[in-house]
Amino acid sequence: MLFHTAKAALYCLKNCFCPVVLFFLIMPGIHAQGFWTAVHDTAPALNAGVMLLLTDGSIIMTTTTDPNAVWDDSCGPAWNKLTPDSTGSYVNGKWSVIAPMINPRLYFSSQILQNGKVYVAGGEFGAGGNQAALYDPLADTWTPIPGLPSVNTLGDANSQMLPDGRILQNSVFPPTFAYGTQNFFYNPDSNSFSSAPSCLAGDDEATWLKLPDNSILYETTDGVSTERYIPSLNIWIPDAIMPVSMYDNYGSEAGAAFVLPDGRAFFLGSNGNTAYYTPSGDTTSGSWTTGPVIPHGLGTPDAAAAMMPDGHILCALAPVPNAAAADSIFHPIMFFYEFDYTANSFTQINAPNGQLSYNQPSCASMMLDLPDGTVLLGIEGCNQYYIYTPGNPPLAAGKPTIDTITETDCSFMITGTLFNGISQGAAFGDDWQMATNYPMVRLIANGKTYYARTTHWNRTGIQTGALPDTAYFTVPSTVSAGNYALLLSANGISSDTFHFTYNKCPTEVANIPGTPVKLQVVPNPAHQQATLWFNSNVESPYTVHLTDILGRVLLSESDMAVNGQNTHTLPLSGLANGIYLATVTLGKGVYTTRVVVQ
Repeated sequence: MLFHTAKAALYCLKNCFCPVVLFFLIMPGIHAQGFWTAVHDTAPALNAGVMLLLTDGSIIMTTTTDPNAVWDDSCGPAWNKLTPDSTGSYVNGKWSVIAPMINPRLYFSSQILQNGKVYVAGGEFGAGGNQAALYDPLADTWTPIPGLPSVNTLGDANSQMLPDGRILQNSVFPPTFAYGTQNFFYNPDSNSFSSAPSCLAGDDEATWLKLPDNSILYETTDGVSTERYIPSLNIWIPDAIMPVSMYDNYGSEAGAAFVLPDGRAFFLGSNGNTAYYTPSGDTTSGSWTTGPVIPHGLGTPDAAAAMMPDGHILCALAPVPNAAAADSIFHPIMFFYEFDYTANSFTQINAPNGQLSYNQPSCASMMLDLPDGTVLLGIEGCNQYYIYTPGNPPLAAGKPTIDTITETDCSFMITGTLFNGISQGAAFGDDWQMATNYPMVRLIANGKTYYARTTHWNRTGIQTGALPDTAYFTVPSTVSAGNYALLLSANGISSDTFHFTYNKCPTEVANIPGTPVKLQVVPNPAHQQATLWFNSNVESPYTVHLTDILGRVLLSESDMAVNGQNTHTLPLSGLANGIYLATVTLGKGVYTTRVVVQ
């Protein structure tokens, strides 16, 4: 964190059109390489960091208009938007400008919420360090989120979405015994913050990684210790010691981390080290093994990377930091590699300019997984974007399945499996979060592609296997009635085609499924039992399921709802303390709320 001002000044004084400097020449080995394509039109403004995939298929990214700015209040209030063209192409997509944020901010937390809105919080630079806000893509408006203590600065701050849809938000300042120990919960339902358990040790510059069991793993700033947050117990626990540190000796930076298709985690180090982690799946410690050293003296001193549909990781790399000056921590040259976990090796690919390197530091890179299986690359201080197409087919094990599509109130409920993907998508480290482990829906007919807007997916994890998934989508009003090929994708891996017949809503209104059936658990937290309250405007059969955060069904009961207020008793005796989900299926609607057992 201490070096970010120098880092910002370093790459903000660069220009993305400068001649390429070849630091050294490396001949790529034999590899099924992908290829780069420049986005046809340049963006209205210069990239200033994070890129986020909205649930309607469009992309928003922070911008600046000053290429020579020291990145503070000149950065981040403005956003650009890239919308795919009528064929679904992002290369030929159209640019626009959306409403600016309330506060400028740089290096901040971000998440796409289950209601389709965008959450942003904090910022190492700018006036938004102790502020948070919501962006509503339908209204194109930003609104403040109240409740963050004014003494807290969420700079370089990690965040992760929990199984119940809340955000676990880290705060770097004020420091206690170590940077980054204090945390908050953000609850989208109440639009409020509350205190969360503190980390056991500091996590400034660390990478939070969500594992398949929904726990959150990171390497502490002492360099080899690790710990995990267990959502069901609402505690942090120590985990196994790493065989090597990921931090460099000068900037104390680190790189991205991913869950691999085989269930292991893979961490990339600023110092060129890598490591594999095998999760235990419970509260016992996992195990670490040393991964391959990144070749040719390269590392990830703040660097973007993206898990592609073929399971390879596209990496932006730079020379390992070798001194304390800004340009010797964030060397102004970047290389691109693919990492193949099955071969345990890195293979160099060309930079997007067709050369072997790009004259910007790796910390200026930003990647985002797209629904069509490609990866978008942005470079801070530049308005030219690039798209990388992988050279191998998607992994069959990651393919979502579609079981049913049911119309409800001018929107559609879709069910199936693997709606959240193998990994969280692209990653960077503590500076940015751009997870895309949520379902995206495309409709294709007569050579045209339309993205439907998805909301209210029932899971926020990864590698969920055969657990049943549910999401809702609304079709744009511009789409005509007819027969369509429908595809659902997660992190770029698409389902098989589902034949979908669309009949336009008589009112031509695409309502977003909110919570017409309002659920309440009393008391909550509870101990031996609780009462589930919900309303219904019809007499109809309903079912209640109580599941743990791994999706295991602990209770399944059915009854008849009356027109009006309904109650259903939830027996909780024998359940361990933790967080559970109560789901009511009533007619064509599925509604979920959180139950805390203490």
